[in-house]
Formats: sequence, C-alpha cells, structure tokens
Amino acid sequence: MGIVAGLDSSSGSTRIVVCDADTGAVLRQGYAPHPVEAKSPEADPQVWLLSLGEAAAGGLLEGVQAIGVSAQQHGLIPLDAQGSPVRPALLGNDKRAQVAAADLVDALGGRQAWAEAVGSVPQAPQPVAKLRWLARNEPESAQRTAALMQPHDWLVWQLLGRPARRTTDRGAASGTGYWSAVTGSYRPDLVELALGHHAALPEVLGPWEAAGTTPEGLLISAGTGETMAAAFGLGVGVGDAVVSLGASGSVMAVHHEGLADSSGLITSFADATGMHLPVVHTLNAVRALRGTADLLGIDLDGLSDLALKSSPGAYGLVLLPYLEGERTPQLPHTAGTLSGLRRDSMKPEHLARAAFEGMLCSLADAMDVLRARGVQVRRVFLLGAAAELPAVQAAAPPIFGTQVVVPQPAEYAALGAARQAAWALGVSQGTLAPHTPPAWQGAAAQVLEPGDELAVGQAVRQQYGATRDQIHPGAFGGA
Repeated sequence: MGIVAGLDSSSGSTRIVVCDADTGAVLRQGYAPHPVEAKSPEADPQVWLLSLGEAAAGGLLEGVQAIGVSAQQHGLIPLDAQGSPVRPALLGNDKRAQVAAADLVDALGGRQAWAEAVGSVPQAPQPVAKLRWLARNEPESAQRTAALMQPHDWLVWQLLGRPARRTTDRGAASGTGYWSAVTGSYRPDLVELALGHHAALPEVLGPWEAAGTTPEGLLISAGTGETMAAAFGLGVGVGDAVVSLGASGSVMAVHHEGLADSSGLITSFADATGMHLPVVHTLNAVRALRGTADLLGIDLDGLSDLALKSSPGAYGLVLLPYLEGERTPQLPHTAGTLSGLRRDSMKPEHLARAAFEGMLCSLADAMDVLRARGVQVRRVFLLGAAAELPAVQAAAPPIFGTQVVVPQPAEYAALGAARQAAWALGVSQGTLAPHTPPAWQGAAAQVLEPGDELAVGQAVRQQYGATRDQIHPGAFGGA
C-alpha cells in the first residue's frame, strides 16, 4: 500500500518512525530534542516545529504518503482571532491550576456533575482547569482567546498550512475536560464556565478520517494523544490493561463504553480506534522503589537483586507506598507506612521485597477500580524501564493475577501514529474499511505467567489489603 510515518512530539523531543503501511515494519527513524527547558510548565509551540524539522532532516520522509501525529497530552494553546497564540502553551506538567480545578468542581455542582458531563473530574493538568487559571491570573490573555487547541491539533494544523478547518480526534478531545467520551460531544458551556466566554473548538474526527492533505499531496491523519497512540502502537484490545511504571503509575484498559465515575478515580478517555480507554492513576510507583534504594544506599538493580533474596510476603513486612500522598485511594495528605516490623523481618532484603510488593499491590488496587466497573483484564502490558527489573517480573504476574506482557522497548506512540496514518491512507485508497485498522504485527515481548505462584500472589495482596484497611479504613469505600 505504501510508506507512512508517525511522529511523536513528547514533552522533551520529537521521534519519527517511517513504516511499511501494510506490515508496520520500521524502515527509518529520526529523533531531535526540543530546545526547551525540560521541566518548564510553558513552551513556545514553534519549538515543536523546529524539532520536527530537525528530526525529519536528511530525506527521512522521502516516499512517505501519509503522516500521523501523536503529541504530549493536556497541553493548551489559546489562539487569538487571527490564529496566533496569545501566550506560550500551557503544558501538562503545569500544577498551577490546582485551585482552579477545585473551583470548577464547585462551580458545576460537585464531582458527580462533572463525571456525568464529561467522564472525569477536573484535575490541574486538564485544559479546562488551565482555562479557569488563565481567566483568573491573566485576564487580558483570556479575553483575547478566541480558539483552543492542544499540541497534536496544533501540529496537524501547521503541517496542513493553517487551513480554516481545525481538527482533533476523540482521544485528545477526551482529555480536555470539555468533551465527553460517553456522549461523543463537546460541552461548550464548560468552556464558558472556565474561560468566561465562548471559544472555537476543533472538529473531532473519527479514527480513520484524514485531517487533510498538504499542498504536496501528503495525507495527514487525525492524530491523537500520546497515551492513545501508544496503546494503538502496542496493539492492545478488549481484555488488555496497560500498567505504566514511572515515578507515578497508571493503569488503563480498553473498554467498550465510557465510564462516568463520581469518585474521580477513573478518567474516561476515548482511544484511537473508536473504543474507550478508562485510566486510573497512582501518585507513587517507581518513586517508592527509588526512595527505598536511596535508604539502603543502592541502585534499582541492586534493590531488585536484594528483593529476590527475600520471599513473597517479605516476612510480614508491608510498605504502603503513599510517599507523595495518594490519588488511588484518595489520600492526598497522607504519608507512606512501613508495617509488620519484627526482629526477623528487619533485614534489608525484606524491606526491598516490601517495596516491590507495595508498588505492585498499589497498582493492583488501581486495576481493581476498573474491574469493579466491569472492565475485563485478562492480560497486562507492563511498561517503563522498571518493568525490566527481575523483581518486578517475578512478583507482577501473581500479584496482578493474570498473564503479564513486557514489550521490548520501542517508540510505541510514534508507531501508533504511523498505524493511524496507514489506516487513513487505506481508507482513502479503498483498500481498508473504516472500522478495520491495518493488521500490523504486535509488539515483540516477553510473556510471564502467574503459574503455581498465583495463590502466593493472592496471599501477598491479602496481607497488603489488611494493612491498608487497618491504617486507612474505608479508603476504597467509594470505589
């Protein structure tokens, strides 16, 4: 069918993969860092274009027929009536809108009202909270704001030459706080509630639809957010969950319907295929491992080796890894707890084991929030550098109670964007049906089974759950 490209504009860099449209085989790759301060909550969108141009240098895109775009989520680019940014983009790592988010919850009548309206309760990273922050802190910029875009929307628009039509997709739109994955429609009234006036919103395209064609004849697909692109690149489907191990953690799963959750534990995203992608976040994942490793004066590899010298259950030692407070369960002002200290458990290897088990049990708690709402989890994809640690691979299958897949490192968000481009190209050429994405080969991966350790994993979770419920009674009462 041809050659397609996927570009992923993350918070720190642009990565491009050029793929065979029929098989997904990677033919070429490009990379360039963003010339911005990594942890800044703001950025000039033009630096993303500069990075894109550098990543595509040297004829990387020669022969490409279609491009898909993935980009960092929860960014907000407010545009004036002429289509120019009124200020630098507000990025997803911007925490300044925490008070604004709480204000919006009250302004609409509470968490239940928001969950029913858009499938999520406002959080600081979401564009809707950023709009309220902008209205309160930069009223002149807010007043000049006539249209709203996110990073992937803006990049697609730029690649197409800034046409009158502005577009987005279901995945990116579902993270705004003013588009509902359940109803498939915008809530313009929530934009006005946050910003104080109306603003133009991009048209939401279907997964296989093209945003347009460049003057050179290059088809640009709808694009999507990084989370949705990575899920599409991995090839996950119904029954699959993806557990991401960063400093914080997340559990997301493919589901056939959107979920409204008044507790705020579930964020109801749409995915890049027409399905739904409910996500539950934890504030503490690898953060708990690094803290334990620092305490013991070793690195993560050393912590893993040490943990494997202990046994499941860590001789009764239980670590509740709520070092930064916690979001799941909602314990924002709590601290971590080490319980079960006895003379025979007070050894470094047992503390190391308790750290891994505490992290994984906390993520299993998050997974149970989804399961309690009818989300099937028959297989877990484990992502992040920590997924390669032997202690994680030994403990995860029995604690999660299901098969665990550890994909080989790859540019999954860029691959998902390329797969979307191949889908749009195939539909435009009549070789693919609108509801049938290209059947690319799934991620190369290591597959781990709980096997005979399943009962042991259940016992570890029971020990963890009993400790959690004793110290934080009713923590999951609303889940």
